[in-house]
Amino acid sequence: MPVAGICPGSPVRPAGPILRNARIVTGDPKRLAATALAVRDGSVTVVGRDREVAPLVGPRSRVIDALGHRVVPGLNDSHNHVIRGGLHFVLELRWDGVRTLQRGLARVREQAARTPPGQRLRIAGGWSVELVAEHRMPTPAELNAAAPDTPVVITHLYQAAILNRAALRAAGITRDTPDLAGGQIVRGHDGEPTGILVAAPGALLLYSTPAKTPVLDPDGQKGSTRQFLLELNRFGLTSLIDTAGGFQDFPSGYRAVTDLHAAGELTVRIAYHLFPQTLGQVCRCGRGDIAWTGPKASPRAPSAVPCSRASRTSRASSARATTRTSPY
Repeated sequence: MPVAGICPGSPVRPAGPILRNARIVTGDPKRLAATALAVRDGSVTVVGRDREVAPLVGPRSRVIDALGHRVVPGLNDSHNHVIRGGLHFVLELRWDGVRTLQRGLARVREQAARTPPGQRLRIAGGWSVELVAEHRMPTPAELNAAAPDTPVVITHLYQAAILNRAALRAAGITRDTPDLAGGQIVRGHDGEPTGILVAAPGALLLYSTPAKTPVLDPDGQKGSTRQFLLELNRFGLTSLIDTAGGFQDFPSGYRAVTDLHAAGELTVRIAYHLFPQTLGQVCRCGRGDIAWTGPKASPRAPSAVPCSRASRTSRASSARATTRTSPY
């Protein structure tokens, strides 16, 4: 299509996609605004006026008319848990924008009716007691009434969690289950767990309990991670740092995101911390790939192949290494 009145030509190295007719915020003090940019081989090569990108338009170039809309650089989230959260994102029920517990519990009831047997529901971030009219968490009795057969876990920050009876069964929590260090299973006068878990003061109990409930198969985890990435794109994120954390197993917990990378399907550039639980696991960083040397590796002399120019092995902690997983 014509760009600034110039038709596609035959450049030696055409670019694409090409954005034109935009109001681009560059962040460059020497040129704060531009109207066009050109991308070649995954990198922005030209930022300027429409006529400056015109010579890069070839017969097969994809040209996008921004219709005068504002364009800003992609956002970066410096603390995210997309690798762990992506494994069960499609199992989460969001309460963003929910203003009453009545409406929130109605969503639980509706979603439970659509949830296949053997799967669970989880409400995690996006809400707090300060955002609902009742200024409290739902009770286990309310959760049991809304979803008597589907396991449901509702967490509130790193403070507490509410489980219905089905979730208690799925997690194997009974009157004989001991409290974990730093956490409390609230029990009734009869000694039976009520469905309330309290982080007092550690959050290990809140991490470990959802990990015991049903999970997606590997293909489902990959699809779920893909959806999580697209949701982040919707909010303008194009890069992030995954900081690892509790119950983020290596290497199995990283397989979904590395499979997406291998297929060229990552839509967010990810720098992440490895979280190996076994001494002797190391990171080999080439072009974003990781390898596990296995338990036979010498724990006294762990080695790492030098990382690519996009990343370096980090020794910030004894059990973590940082690498980049995406070529974007």
